[in-house]
Amino acid sequence: MRDAVSARSRGRWWLPFRMVWEDGDQHRWAGPLAVVGLAVGALLAVLGLPPVDLHGPLHYAGVMAPLCGATRGVHAAMRGDLATGWRYNPLSIVLVMGAAAAVLREAVGRLRGRWLNVRVTHRKAAVVTGGALLAVLEVNQQEHADLLRTGSDAAPSAWLLLSVTMPLAAGIVLLTVLVVRRVNRA
Repeated sequence: MRDAVSARSRGRWWLPFRMVWEDGDQHRWAGPLAVVGLAVGALLAVLGLPPVDLHGPLHYAGVMAPLCGATRGVHAAMRGDLATGWRYNPLSIVLVMGAAAAVLREAVGRLRGRWLNVRVTHRKAAVVTGGALLAVLEVNQQEHADLLRTGSDAAPSAWLLLSVTMPLAAGIVLLTVLVVRRVNRA
């Protein structure tokens, strides 16, 4: 309660996350995962894109997933072309910058013995914010479908398919959350 009152008095009561310097690393997986991710990104930048087509069936119907274009976006970002990376997938820039920040966090934590940990303070606000950002990313990706499409055939029914698949996906996520809550209560 004291944290909530002090945060409210500082005007940050609505933020879903809080960063805290602590003696222990609460995110031990972040540093090694970021190093591996940056190494793979560097390989992409040097060797080029892989010759593998990993798309779901809806991609060929014109429905772009939120991660469509992320490999090409990371490739561009690791080569220093942030504008192209952003066009392919804005999440690719966030991934590269986030991995660099995680490596920096790891280095500072090992040198100082204190770690910058992220705490979720308001779970509902974090879930709503994440859902809203995911929806915005999905709309962005769908609007760039011509850029992201791998085949040459056009699919004008993509927006219709998207209007069917998005509510289904939201329903599946909602059911999963409800089942997990019920299992945790039991």
